[in-house]
Amino acid sequence: MGTRHYQSKDSFLDTLLASHSAQLGPIYQHPQASGLQIIYTRIDRDAANQPHFTDYYYHVDTGRYFYPASTVKLPATALALEKLNDLAITGLDRQTPMYTDSLEGISPAVLSDSSAADGQPSIEQYIKKILLVSDNDAFNRLYEFIGQETFNKRLWENGFGNTQILHRVGVSGLSPEQNRHTNAVTFRKEGKILYQQPAAYSQLTFSPRHDSIGKAYYNKINELVNNPMDASQKNRLTLADLHEILRCIIFPEAVTKSRRFRLKEEDYSFLYHCMSAQPEESEHPSYDTTEFHHNYVKFLLFGGKPYNRPDADLRSFNKPGWAYGFLTDAAYIADFTHQIEFMLSATVYVNKDGILNDEHYQFDETGKPFLKALGQLIYEYELQRTRKHIPDLSRFRTDYTRIE
Repeated sequence: MGTRHYQSKDSFLDTLLASHSAQLGPIYQHPQASGLQIIYTRIDRDAANQPHFTDYYYHVDTGRYFYPASTVKLPATALALEKLNDLAITGLDRQTPMYTDSLEGISPAVLSDSSAADGQPSIEQYIKKILLVSDNDAFNRLYEFIGQETFNKRLWENGFGNTQILHRVGVSGLSPEQNRHTNAVTFRKEGKILYQQPAAYSQLTFSPRHDSIGKAYYNKINELVNNPMDASQKNRLTLADLHEILRCIIFPEAVTKSRRFRLKEEDYSFLYHCMSAQPEESEHPSYDTTEFHHNYVKFLLFGGKPYNRPDADLRSFNKPGWAYGFLTDAAYIADFTHQIEFMLSATVYVNKDGILNDEHYQFDETGKPFLKALGQLIYEYELQRTRKHIPDLSRFRTDYTRIE
């Protein structure tokens, strides 16, 4: 797995960042220590409204490991919808109740979902939870439906060969071997079984890795181990691949057919709605907005901070992740009032003491304010940038009154 350093076409991004060093603060001023990587995509439309991309990279290095955390949930949403399309079973869709069997010592059964309007678990409900609040269990259920082997093979087929999705998230104590096992699932509607999938075991061989993170960590019995944590069996998703996966979802017509997910237009519309919606705009599931507040999972440009007067015409279609001191966000930003758009992805490491599992990370103090400042910098540049053709963003507009 070779290291690849991404080079920008010119020094535009470097110059823009350098001219706002004070605004960007210590993360920008110490990019190596903070593990800073940034990808910015300028989007220009032609007369037919087709997008043309100019990609700019800052310190992007696929050989430098960062823990992707919940960003791995983004491809899961696309692959789950793709699998439903591939099955092509009459009556089977994202709203069909999906019941998950238990796997002893690994994963419990799911036979109901109180957050759903009908009380039933479904692919649709899991995707809503993932994109609205980054729900861990929802991802794990999609991981089990897709299967570890298919999950990775499909991403590799789409050109994301550096990616390795090895395990469920938010579940401690499972071995790599246990995470190869995925539960049986049954889709049943009005008493009729539409599809049954047996429990599966992934036979996939993964390229060996030697990734590590931190300088010390607390182990399962809360002992401090004064060595870096071995990350060779943890999920891997580089910023470059994450950014491209986002592009494949937002602009499927602009990538080669071999890189596209096999989705229908209604799938894309559903994803766009959920990716850009806020927790308070959802009825099923319904969220306590004290905890799951406005901008709860919106870091670039918004900083994860609730606004008293949110702007419904400025939206982030994104997927963030945060764990072990790594904070990442990949976003397509659309301003429907000013008719501007751009893509921006960034990852930072905010763990001053270098110790993992002590929960002393600086997400709120340092990480989110940086991502907000970075997003604002690019947004303000885009506001004043001259465009030959004004983009038609109607494809991404949606009714946010409530997600049913």
